[in-house]
Order: sequence, then C-alpha cells, then structure tokens
Amino acid sequence: MKLFEKTLTSETKFEGRIIKVLRDTVELENGKTSAREVVCHNGGVCVAALTEQNEVLLVRQFRYPYKEVLLELPAGKLEKGEDPFEAVKREQMEETGTTGENYISLGNLYPSPGYCGEIIHIWACRVAQKGEMHLDEDEFLEVERIPLDKAVEMVLNNEIPDSKTQVGILKTAALVKAGKL
Repeated sequence: MKLFEKTLTSETKFEGRIIKVLRDTVELENGKTSAREVVCHNGGVCVAALTEQNEVLLVRQFRYPYKEVLLELPAGKLEKGEDPFEAVKREQMEETGTTGENYISLGNLYPSPGYCGEIIHIWACRVAQKGEMHLDEDEFLEVERIPLDKAVEMVLNNEIPDSKTQVGILKTAALVKAGKL
C-alpha cells in the first residue's frame, strides 16, 4: 500500500476572511477517483503559561459555533506567513497581559484531519512579567488562574472540551512532573 492520494482537480467553493473551502477530485491508490472537501486555514497558536504557583492562565470566552462559553488556553490565528513563535508571544500578551520565559514547544495539533488543514502550534512557558491585556476590537474574554493539578482534573472530568487546551494542559503537567518546566 502507498497510502497516497493524487490531486487531479481543485475548485474553490468559498473564500472568506478566515477559511477557504476546496472541493478536490483525487485519484486513489486503486486507480479510482473520489471527492475531497477541504477547509484551508492558516493555522493557530496557543500557550500554557504557568505562574510561580503552578497556576495555568486560561481564558473564558463565548464560542459561536457551539453557542457556549469555553475555558481555553490563550490562543489565536496565524496570519499568512507569520512565525508561530512570534504569534504565540503576541497572543499571550494580548489575551493575558503577560510575557513568558523558558518557552518549550509542545508540538503541533491537527484538530480535524478528516477535512481541515489547520495546524495549531502549542507552547508552554513560565510567566515572566504581568501587564495589561490588549484585546482585539471584537474579542471579549476573562482570564482565570487555575492550579495546574485542578486543570488536569478538569480535562479528565470532561469539563474542558477544547482539544488544544486538553493537549496543552496534559503535556505541560507531564513536563512539570518531570522537572522540565
């Protein structure tokens, strides 16, 4: 098995401010063709920022697709061509008013690989300085400081449904336990 699909045609069905939707025709490894619908997204970043007391900074905000308020790691969209590390530092400052130190990459997350090309770059850090939040004009959120152990418990009890936040909290807790953060 080759486990590969060759793109034969690609048609843009929608292009918006944040996403583009393609309908592609692909050739499968058995020679047959099939259709693929793909959401193109520039990707995003998030950060698990820890205080000296091992509290993780989380943000509570309304998420329109789910029509509910979610508790998440500070995060944001990448602009086309933007360096993910610079973006995560910007988003941390904007959403929490903090800067970090000792950043550690926690890797990348593919949130919906069946139809979306988005990649979320995840970091952990220690909070270095506190300042003022600089939210975007259309951004409304509240910052919460939650002990890391409690945040892990919340993930395991299904109180935090957001995938990037679950991964970031669990990987950060493992690094803290190993003495690496």
